[in-house]
Amino acid sequence: VNPGSDGILRPLEALGRSTQHVESSNPVDTLGSAPVELVEFGDYECPHCRKAHPIVKRLKERFADRLHFRFRNFPLSQIHPHAKHAAEAAVSVRSQVGEQGFWAMHDAIFAHQREGPHALDDEHLARYAEEAGASGARVLSDLDTGKFEETVEVDFVEGVRMGVNGTPTFFINGERFDDDWRDIDRFAAAVEQAAAGSLAVSALWAPN
Repeated sequence: VNPGSDGILRPLEALGRSTQHVESSNPVDTLGSAPVELVEFGDYECPHCRKAHPIVKRLKERFADRLHFRFRNFPLSQIHPHAKHAAEAAVSVRSQVGEQGFWAMHDAIFAHQREGPHALDDEHLARYAEEAGASGARVLSDLDTGKFEETVEVDFVEGVRMGVNGTPTFFINGERFDDDWRDIDRFAAAVEQAAAGSLAVSALWAPN
């Protein structure tokens, strides 16, 4: 789904503002020197991203500390009216209780996505935030003031610059994965290939 010119121009204009205090919206799921970084540009209200969510979790389990995973926000607000606030709420939770809380919120949003047209409205997002260990009232305040709006917009603009025009879009070590992400074996094979290539480069430059 292409977000259209209006969906791109507004975040581009936002870059004209100062970004010195922008909260990072893409925490690393597994810290360390893993040979593979998997990045997903996703939309919390996108049904395809919901379907990709368990596949990504299976990849994380399979590759463990060989894989870094980052989720970057690419809300298609023209067709998913709650996606942007869902992204901002997740960042708000992270600012309050850290990465563990962020991933709990991340999982909760996808778990509840199909529960109805209001499943991702602000009140429900506040409830999920409390379940993740954060203050729902603070999340509502952050949404009301737009505290993390620019954080999400920066992610969106980065996605546009990288050629993202729909969700989910995956990158493996900076290379766009254009194969069928629904086929976990092919997805895993691409990750394995990237890991092998990364380790080969590391070995090439290792001191004798």
